[in-house]
Formats: sequence, structure tokens, C-alpha cells
Amino acid sequence: MSLLDIDTYIFFFINRDLKNSVFDTLMRLLTDRYYLLILLLAVWLIIKDRKRALIPILLTVVSIALSDWLSNMLKHLIERIRPCHTLEGVSLLVGCGDSFSMPSNHAANASAIIFALSYRPPGDMDSWKRWICRLVAAIAVLVGFSRIYVGAHYPSDVIVGTSVGIAVSILVIQLYKWSAFRFKSMPYSTVFLVSLLFFGLFRIYYISRGILDISPDEAHYWEWSRRLDLSYYSKGPMIAYLIALGTAVFGDNVFGIRIMAVIFYTLSTILMYLLGKRLFDERTGMAAALLIQIVPLYSAYGVLFTIDSPFIFFWMLSLYLFWKAIQYTIHDTRYTIHDKKHASCIVHHASPAMHWILLGVSVGLGLLTKYTMVFFYACALLFFLVSKQHRGLLVTRWPYISLITSLIVFSPVIVWNTSYDWVTLKHTVGQAHISDQWSVVGSRSLKNFFEFLGSQIGIITPILFFMMFYAIFKLKSKDAEEYRSKFLFWFSIPVLLFFLLKSLHGKVQANWALPGYATGFLALSGLFASRWESLKKGIRSAIIIGVVLSLAATVIAHSLTFFNLPAKKDPSARLRGWKGLGVEVSRLSDEMAQKGPYFIFSDQYQVSSELAFYVKGHPMTYCINMGRRMNQYDLWPGFDNLIHSNAIFVTIGNVRTPEIFATGFDRCEKNIFNAYTGDRKLREYSIFTCYDFKGIQQGKITSY
Repeated sequence: MSLLDIDTYIFFFINRDLKNSVFDTLMRLLTDRYYLLILLLAVWLIIKDRKRALIPILLTVVSIALSDWLSNMLKHLIERIRPCHTLEGVSLLVGCGDSFSMPSNHAANASAIIFALSYRPPGDMDSWKRWICRLVAAIAVLVGFSRIYVGAHYPSDVIVGTSVGIAVSILVIQLYKWSAFRFKSMPYSTVFLVSLLFFGLFRIYYISRGILDISPDEAHYWEWSRRLDLSYYSKGPMIAYLIALGTAVFGDNVFGIRIMAVIFYTLSTILMYLLGKRLFDERTGMAAALLIQIVPLYSAYGVLFTIDSPFIFFWMLSLYLFWKAIQYTIHDTRYTIHDKKHASCIVHHASPAMHWILLGVSVGLGLLTKYTMVFFYACALLFFLVSKQHRGLLVTRWPYISLITSLIVFSPVIVWNTSYDWVTLKHTVGQAHISDQWSVVGSRSLKNFFEFLGSQIGIITPILFFMMFYAIFKLKSKDAEEYRSKFLFWFSIPVLLFFLLKSLHGKVQANWALPGYATGFLALSGLFASRWESLKKGIRSAIIIGVVLSLAATVIAHSLTFFNLPAKKDPSARLRGWKGLGVEVSRLSDEMAQKGPYFIFSDQYQVSSELAFYVKGHPMTYCINMGRRMNQYDLWPGFDNLIHSNAIFVTIGNVRTPEIFATGFDRCEKNIFNAYTGDRKLREYSIFTCYDFKGIQQGKITSY
């Protein structure tokens, strides 16, 4: 008898042979309402001893969250079908469910509570600990038994789920013990490490749950990763290389793309901590690292993998390397002079060249990610000019070694553009509205200005926004010769001021000024966190309120899907509905495939990219030009040679059949597809199934 036969035999023994009316009622209640027993026990603990109940309840919440997440991940890896879907004669007392079978989440979550809820410090109420542990263990066993009895799981599903829950609970407790012990001697680094782990795991959990579809930008960059090149129409190649790496390891799926956001955001946070520690102290590093974890502007890029995720990292890395390079060079110069005066004490020193070369590599990689990295050159130059201690470095070879290195790293973009008529330069000029006339008095200019200013206050949150600027200027005014404050000022204010003025000239996106806030958070943390105890009560209260508001805004931003807002008022609406469209077009594709070769296209690169990602099989898609701005699809081979093929054309909105289709195809049939979230309509799509492609004269590019 095989293990599967034994599993099935025990399943039917519990599910059918032990069946009786008492068990039917009891097991149904246990499987559906077991959490009420745990909740009552937690309430009893709080009433009995509020202070000592806090830690076990927190450990319980964390353990349940981790066990539930891990169980879901294992389910999708193992993909075992539930017995109620595969076996005949199952006595099913509850809904069978559409999820996979192994492991049982009920068993995992109930078992995760055994040690967590009964946790007490050594020697503290040991009798309570044993009593609670036994009670919760009994509940966990009954819950696992109930999942077999009601017909939802095999016995092995329950055993694996129980093992997962217990293992997670023990791991969480051991982590808490380690943190509590380490906190006594190294409080700030401990808080930093624990918060880093917490936010990292949360983001992985959030991504793996598939709450948000791939954004149009992410889908488009994924399309780039399937056609790796030296550069691309609107951006450098770094984002494509990183997505190619992530999907090579984890597959062409949402997790494969977005795991890179978690990795790079974690690395950025570490760099913020290290830079804050080097500039001020460990407490400042911890505070600055926590800020970029919770501020809405930055936290979004810990989940969405667009160019800003790696760009934040390379900007932070360049700041860190720049500070190390100038510090090391000044120290080395002073030490060398000392040696010349004392020939008997000559010591050989390592050259600072490596620091400047690494800085150049970092800046170059930042340029390959986002061209806004060019502001690093300008900020560094301004810092050199105003800092008396470092002005002399401009007449040394070191900054120029770094500059040349960065240009060498960036050179693939230049080489690529020589073959494509400098299309990136044309696009950048168009995006920057350089050809537009300046105006500071027009209603449109003022509207753009206040929209941009309002967006900055919103994505930083008001209190932190104004206190950050106060900190930047306060540090600068405290000591005119303090080059640390100059470093923070000149790598922040010029960037923010530039985009504020630029908004008078044209539309500026809220995230364009993102690099200017990095040193702003360091200034905010350096001014207030480093001398927290000496601050007035009102200032401390304001900072706490600002942090809480920022955290609340970030939590709400991650939870918008649960509020069921109208699409026009929901910023996350553009990240939903694409998967459903992919399912619908996949269905039509199966029908079209039976009639001969076909292709899929749209008139918008966003739609083409989303279809390439979400349609079954990840087909090559195309983007027709019917009079629009240029995009990357125009540089790739089109569908002109697919004569006599059938096609599926998708566009947003309820539109008429395009006139050029009348001569381009034998006939076209229109379908309307509505994407919903809950009971709310997100957007409407027009899907045309067209037959016998004859060729189309595409429109001209209207702009870059």
C-alpha cells in the first residue's frame, strides 16, 4: 500500500466512518469559528495581565501572518488538488474551495498559535504557560481533525500544515528572544535590522498575494527584458537587465518582476542607515532608514518595480561613495603632507583612486537607470564650489577620474543612440518641454506649479515635508563652515528647486524630484533624532504625529483595493483589471488559433505590453501608429509582413472600428469587455477580432 493509499484510507475513515450528528455540528463550528476561541483566550490574557499579554499577542499575530503566507506559497508550489475535487463519496460539510490542498492553512494557523500565545519570559508564570500551551495545542489538533472530517483536506495536508505552523511559531519566538537580547547592548541597529526584516517580508507577502496587477510601465519594461539591447527609446537598459535577471530566476510572473523592487529597496535602506551613521550617529541612521520605509513617495517603490526602484539605490550608493571618497581623499592628503614634514615617519597609503572609480561606476549605473542621475554631477559641483574644505579637489584628478568612469559606464546608451538618430535625446527634450515658452503668470503655469507643490506635500505628508526643509536650512545656518550640512543642502535643495521652477514651464510628475529628498531625510533625522531627549515636548509631538500620518498614508495606499472606491478616485485602479483583460483575450486567442495564424496589437503601448504579459503564452504583441507619440514598439519589427493573418485589436474605451481597418482587413467584429473590481467598473475595452490582414498604411509620428 502506497503512502497515497494510506492517506486516502485514513481520510475516508475520519470523513465517513466516524460520521455522526454530534461531530457534524462540532466539526463544522471548529473549522469555521475556531479563531473565536483563540480571540476569547487572547482577551482573557489581556484582562488577566495587560502588560504581559502584549508580547504573546504580537508574537501570535506575526506567527499567523507568516504561517498563512508560507502555507499559501507552498500550496502553489505543490499544487495538490483537494480530496473533495478528486475523490468520490466525500462527505462534504463545508465549501470545498478553489485553492490547493497541501498544506492546510487552518492547521498551520492554529498550530502557529501554540507556542506564540503561550510565550512567557523564562521563569515568568510557568504554570500559566503550560496551561495555555496545552489548551491551544488541543484546539489546534481539533481544528486539524475537523479539516479532514468536513472533507476539505487529506491527513497529510494537516500534518504538513501543523509542522509549518509550529516551525514558524518557534522561529518567531527565537527571533524575538535574539532581538530582545541584542537590543540591550545595540538598540538602534537592532531596531533597524528588525524593521528591515519586517518591511521586507511584508512586501514579499504583499507581492505574492497578487493584490495588484503589473502596472503598464512594469509590463512595458518586461517587454524590453525580452529584447535585451544596449539602450531603449525612453530609458537606459538597466531596468530591462534587472527584470531579465528576476524573471530568469523566478519566471515570467508578477513575483519574478517585483522581487527586484524588494531587493533594491532593502539595499537602499541599508545605505541610508550607513550614511546617516557616518554623517551623524547610529540613531540618526536608524531614523532616516525608517523614514524612507514609511514615507509614501518612497515606499511605493518597494513594491512596484519601475525605474525609480533601482534609481533610488544608485543615488543612495553614489551619495555614500561620494562622502567616503571626499573624506578619504582629504584625510589622505593631510596625512601625506605630515609625512613630508616628518621624513622618518613615512608610511605607504592606499590610493583614493578606488573610491572615486567606484563612485563613477555607481553614477554611470544610475544614468543607465534614469537620466535624472545627471543631477548628481550638478549637486557635486555646487558642493565643491561652496565647501572651502573640498574646493581644492576640483584641481585634482580625482573628480575627473570619477566623471570619465561614469561616462564610460554610460557609453552603451550613446552608442545605441548613434544608430537610432538620437531618439532618446529627442524624447528627453520633448518630455522636458524645452521647446515650450516660459511663462510664470499664465493660469496654466500656476496650476502646474501648485499641483506639483501639492503633490510633494502629499507624498511626503505635510508635517514631515515642512520639518524636513526646516532641518535642511537649520543645519546649514548653525555653522557656516560645517561641510556636513553643506553636503545635505546641496544634494537636496537644487534638485527640489529645479523641479519646482520647472513646473512653471510644464507638467512635472510627482516622482521626478525623488532624489532630492534622500539627504532631506538625513537632515531631518540628524537635527531631531540625534538630540531627541533635549527637544521640546511640542516638537517631539509634532514629529510623532508626522511619522504616524506618514505611516497611515502608506498603509492606506497599500490597502486601496479593499475600499472599493470609484475608479476615478482610486490611484491603484490603473494597477487592476489587466489580468482579467488577459483572460478574455486569451479566450478569444484560442478561438482565433483554430482559424489560422493571428497576431495581437493595440494603438497604445501600455495595452500592448499588458497583453503580452497577461495573455496565455506571453505572445509577441504590436502597437499600431494611428497618429501618436513615438514609443519603443516603433523601433521593433512590426506586423506589416503578416499578410493574410487574422488579428485581435484591443483599445481602451468604447470606440468605433478604425477607418483604416476597412481596407486593412476583410472584416472586423467588435466586442466590449468591462474590467471590474468587486462591483465597480474599472474601465471599458473595445476588442476587435479581424480577419485576413491585407496591410495598413500607418500614421506619422506626431512627437517624441
